Amino acid sequence: MIDHVSIPVRNLAASTRFYEALLAPLGMAKLVERAGSVGFGKRYPELWLNLRPGHQPLPSPSGCHLCLRAPTEEIVRRFFAAALAHGGVDTGAPGPRQATMTGYYAAFIEDLDGNRIEAASFPAGSD
Repeated sequence: MIDHVSIPVRNLAASTRFYEALLAPLGMAKLVERAGSVGFGKRYPELWLNLRPGHQPLPSPSGCHLCLRAPTEEIVRRFFAAALAHGGVDTGAPGPRQATMTGYYAAFIEDLDGNRIEAASFPAGSD
């Protein structure tokens, strides 16, 4: 099981504001703030932003993405709306998707640095 994930950002303050808005619907908040990193989570830091001032935005599509679980389709829609309202890019509007094992509901965005982030809600019993 994955304990945490770190992503590079060029502007820590701007990305912190972006992720505070993006992660709030998922029940995640800023838990740790250091000089070069910020950690978000529910009880402990699961997602870290790491300052990389010389980092160039990832090309679109980068081929890499991070998927976060959302408890409901409404939360997926709120995640998506928050991302767009704070400068994120639409790379897949909220809607039904088909995975190998089950259907699900998801939305995809790119953050301020080109990191592709997904929020997905799965039907009850598909965990």
